[in-house]
Amino acid sequence: MRWRDSDRSSNIEDRRDQQMASAGVPSALLLRLLPFLLQTKIGRVILLLGGLYFAFQYFTGGLSLEPSNQAGFSQSQSASNTAAQDENAQFVAAILGTTETVWNQLLQGRYVEPKLVLYRNMTSTGCGMGQAQSGPFYCPADSKVYIDLSFLEELKKLGAPGDFAFAYVIAHEVGHHVQNLLGTSTKVRQAQQAAGKAQANQLSVALELQADCYAGVWGHYVDRQLNLLEAGDVEEGIAAASAVGDDRLQKLAGRAVQPEAFTHGSSADRVKWFKTGFASGKLASCNTFNRN
Repeated sequence: MRWRDSDRSSNIEDRRDQQMASAGVPSALLLRLLPFLLQTKIGRVILLLGGLYFAFQYFTGGLSLEPSNQAGFSQSQSASNTAAQDENAQFVAAILGTTETVWNQLLQGRYVEPKLVLYRNMTSTGCGMGQAQSGPFYCPADSKVYIDLSFLEELKKLGAPGDFAFAYVIAHEVGHHVQNLLGTSTKVRQAQQAAGKAQANQLSVALELQADCYAGVWGHYVDRQLNLLEAGDVEEGIAAASAVGDDRLQKLAGRAVQPEAFTHGSSADRVKWFKTGFASGKLASCNTFNRN
């Protein structure tokens, strides 16, 4: 992708240094738990013991409140990793900027730009505690996209390297924001509450496939109007859509494929709907709730 000359979004919230690195416990989590711990005797005991342990570690040099270097890495290696992370952060800001350009055009006067939060390992969200192991996600309660940049390496392990593969992931999460703005997410959650598990899963799949289609719509305009795509980029997006299909992830986990347990859609369906949005560039083509 020709992203380096693109305008960066200012809607980036960088929380990557907001952690107690050596202690391994995010301060935000402690603050959320503190009122509950203080209400019970056992909670107060836990706080007392934790405080004593913290003091011991601090005064004996075992605990630092500053972000620590990764174990086994030299300073030069750490600096190199930081530089790579910073370039990835610039990439995220550039891609988010393109989503703002596209969706402001398509939803004239109705688009409210979301914040994108960069974090490491864990962070508090309006939807509860977010964890890197869950991958990038969108929280409708606070209208924010959450991304741990380590997911880039996970994409490569899944067989979807390349900048457009990661751009597709960002566009997919922004697609969920569009669904939230249009009221689709609320309608689906309401329908799921009245449905059985199998039907609730089907609704979840439809919602995810529509976000894939919206990512394709974004890709259509990034290619046709912004002229940012290069040879092979679309194939990277298709590879990413295929890599995160429920059937493929079930196989990688050593489990039998169980379509009734799908929540995001099969690889084939995810690729199909991304390509549908990319080809048309129209939201109307993304009616995944009426696929028959």
